[in-house]
Amino acid sequence: MTNFRIDNLQYANWSEKIFRQMREGGIDAVHVTIAYHETFRETILQVERWNRYFEQFPDLIFQGFTAEDVQVARDTDRTAIFFGFQNPSPIEDDIGLVEVWHRLGARFMQLTYNNQSLLATGCYEEDDTGLTRMGHEVVAEMNRVGLVVDMSHSGERSTLEAIEYSTRPIAITHANPYSWHAALRNKSDTVLKALGQSGGMLGFSIYPHHLEGGSDCTLDSFCQMIIDTASQMGIDNIGIGTDLCQDQPDSVVEWMRVGRWTKGIDYGEGSASNAGFPPMPTWYQDNRHFNTIGDGLGRLGMTDVEVNKVMGGNWYRFYQNSFGPAR
Repeated sequence: MTNFRIDNLQYANWSEKIFRQMREGGIDAVHVTIAYHETFRETILQVERWNRYFEQFPDLIFQGFTAEDVQVARDTDRTAIFFGFQNPSPIEDDIGLVEVWHRLGARFMQLTYNNQSLLATGCYEEDDTGLTRMGHEVVAEMNRVGLVVDMSHSGERSTLEAIEYSTRPIAITHANPYSWHAALRNKSDTVLKALGQSGGMLGFSIYPHHLEGGSDCTLDSFCQMIIDTASQMGIDNIGIGTDLCQDQPDSVVEWMRVGRWTKGIDYGEGSASNAGFPPMPTWYQDNRHFNTIGDGLGRLGMTDVEVNKVMGGNWYRFYQNSFGPAR
């Protein structure tokens, strides 16, 4: 089997430089965020922006729709770009837009981003009431068309209900175990166990607020956490979702956390004195360092077969089973 390299979550400030770094890092596919709080029309503008990138840099990137496009990317020395949302705002209050977005290339959608949404409860809410009535309907429609349910920013009860209610395995595209680092966004052992048992996927994040020791987290600590989680969830249910926000100005953090829902500033897991993007760990600055993770895993005892599963093989299999209509 081809040793694919897949990063299942990035929100970089896209440029030719970053696309070339993807190629230097040998990354075959990247799931990119095209919406945080955007409406349907605003997200369409992001699709138009990506269409221009695809037109400008056809030798580096192209839009992916199916798992087979990952193989095409490998064969043509390019990176396949898959679209995703970190909030259900692009479907507004219209369940019919789930299928529309799937046809436009969306392949992942979070049911909420930190706050209560029309579908579920976010991880920053004090009272997690689980999936809403619309949430149940939208999950069923996402299952039907092949839009993956993503619970990366959701509360505990909502996440567990999504795992149970969804007829297809869900994903947590970018988070780490709460037991390793107690961030609100990281996931409990209960969630990780249920996710693994259901055949779902966890993508490990390198966003410093999610790391033990923050920006000072060591590669060995990160890789040992992956190995420990493999023992807990199963080696076939884990991958990488770096949450790389390369070259983004600090002002973008405000849009991510605040959107239009408040007039104040939500500092999230940061503080008033550290409200911008924290520095990345020295061992992971950009896409050129992607294989550093695999090297670290191998050094700590993972076999080549296991490393290749974590670095992309598992996501490839998940894409094969998840991106098309339910059978």
